[in-house]
This record gives sequence, C-alpha cells and structure tokens, in this order.
Amino acid sequence: MYYVTVCVNDRKCVFGDVRDGEMVLNDAGEMVDKWWRELTSKHSIVEIDKYKIMPNHIHGIITIVGNDENDDVGADLCVRPDNGKNINGDNVVKGQTHVKGRTHRCALTPTVGTIIQWFKTMSTNEYIKNVKSKNWPSFNTRLWQRNFYEHIIRDESDLNRIREYITNNPANWEKDEYYQ
Repeated sequence: MYYVTVCVNDRKCVFGDVRDGEMVLNDAGEMVDKWWRELTSKHSIVEIDKYKIMPNHIHGIITIVGNDENDDVGADLCVRPDNGKNINGDNVVKGQTHVKGRTHRCALTPTVGTIIQWFKTMSTNEYIKNVKSKNWPSFNTRLWQRNFYEHIIRDESDLNRIREYITNNPANWEKDEYYQ
C-alpha cells in the first residue's frame, strides 16, 4: 500500500473549495475524481482506498495487489527490461522473461510512478479540453507538479493514521501545508 499526494502546479486551487470543513468539488474536481477512480479499470491489479481531492492536490491510498493474471512466472521475475536483460542477465524483449532457458509471458507490473503518470496524463488531457470548451482556469506550463509524494504504508497503525489524516484534511484545510 502506498500513500500518495499529487499537487497542482504552483499549488493553484482549481478543484473546488472547502466550505464549513467539507470539500466541495467543482467540475474540474469531479473530473479528477473520475480519473482517480479509473485507476482500477486501467490497472486491474490496483485498488484504491481512502482518498480526498482538495482544492490544489489529491491525497490517496493505492494498493498494488499482485501481478497481471497473464503472468505465469511471478512478480519477482517480471522486471522491466530497461537494460535489455532480466534478473538472470538474459537478453529479453518487453513482455517476456527467460527462466532456465524457457521463455515465459511476463506482465510488467505497474510502478507507483507509472500509475500516477497515467492519472496525471488522463486528467491533464481532459482539463485542457475543458479550458478550451468550458473556460476552466488555464494553468502555467502543466496542470500537475512534476513529481509526487509517496510513502509506503508499513503497518495497520500507519494505515489508520493516514486514513484519518485524509478524512480530516478538509476540516484542517487552513492549517494544511498546501493551503493557499
């Protein structure tokens, strides 16, 4: 499980407002909500847990629950062939790995970075369309900041603390480090 925070570039508040301690999403915030929920459709091995869209960022918990069902060798062998080799040092092509002289199908398990990049791309593309068609506020260079914050959730205590933080984030908005 991973706790992630993705911020709007320049911390510009474009997804709605906090009113009486509750987050009220505008159309842009609803669009971001749609793409966050789509993570599970795009990546069948991803589950979303507690999340909250705030005026200029999103906090969420995502879980990578395993490898793609087409993988018959296991996550420890399904490595990205960025250097053209698998963990045995064999030359491979994307989507395959070689174990003891045999070729196996190998699903490339998405990384947290890959998952978040897809979310950013899809939500940015739709946001741009709505800047043009619905006069949503434009943004400077990019909608989202270049990177994102991630934290590996190590135990149930950590998970419960993070869930509580996410739930209470709107009520504590004026104390939030991302408050503008």
